[in-house]
Amino acid sequence: MAGNGKLRIGLFGAGGRMGGAIARAAAASDDVEIAGATEGAEADVFVDFTAPDALEENLRIATEAGRPILVGTTGLGDANRRSLEAAAKAVAVIHAPNTSLGVNLVRHLVGEAAARLGPEWDIEVLEMHHRDKKDAPSGTALLLGASAAAGRGSTLEALSRFDRVGGGRREPGTIGYVSLRGGSVAGEHVVIFAGDGERIELGHRAESRAIFARGALAAARWLAGRPAGLYTMADVLGLP
Repeated sequence: MAGNGKLRIGLFGAGGRMGGAIARAAAASDDVEIAGATEGAEADVFVDFTAPDALEENLRIATEAGRPILVGTTGLGDANRRSLEAAAKAVAVIHAPNTSLGVNLVRHLVGEAAARLGPEWDIEVLEMHHRDKKDAPSGTALLLGASAAAGRGSTLEALSRFDRVGGGRREPGTIGYVSLRGGSVAGEHVVIFAGDGERIELGHRAESRAIFARGALAAARWLAGRPAGLYTMADVLGLP
């Protein structure tokens, strides 16, 4: 903690959209301040919203400083995930494709619904983001899809279907994805459970990046002082 009692956050990606939103949220907070994110930065917690190719170096800085790190970067590959697991042996790590507290509650509800509805209910995940978003489906769509798959006792990889070009019948039990891009949409996600004669939709609409910033600060506060390990936003919310 700083001499003024505030939690010091080392912010990677401060010049990006999310980095700027987090900096503004921290400036409006009375218990958090941005301390920079460089070698030797006096940070209590690091927060990373950059790009997959920057993850390795950012994890190195956090682990060598012996400080926890929240990783909100999306579009990570298998090698990135292995790096997260390795870092989590030394410090507390949260990987959060979406830091909104609302989205993470929806994630929990999606898993609950998938576990209780039979395989005759088809699952589709629809997401929309601003025109400049690079990865598709979004990290949040995959997070929701993984929860649905886990609810059915399976995995994201086994059930997900990303390309229906060419047509054909829907493969029973699978999870489909639709990605829309346009305008300045901060983020919209809907998980559709479609049965015969009825439909359930669980969704979340982000009206401002401020919600992700507030969630990131909540996660940073939670991380401070935690033992080494790989955590999720569900842990922050106290969800199973």
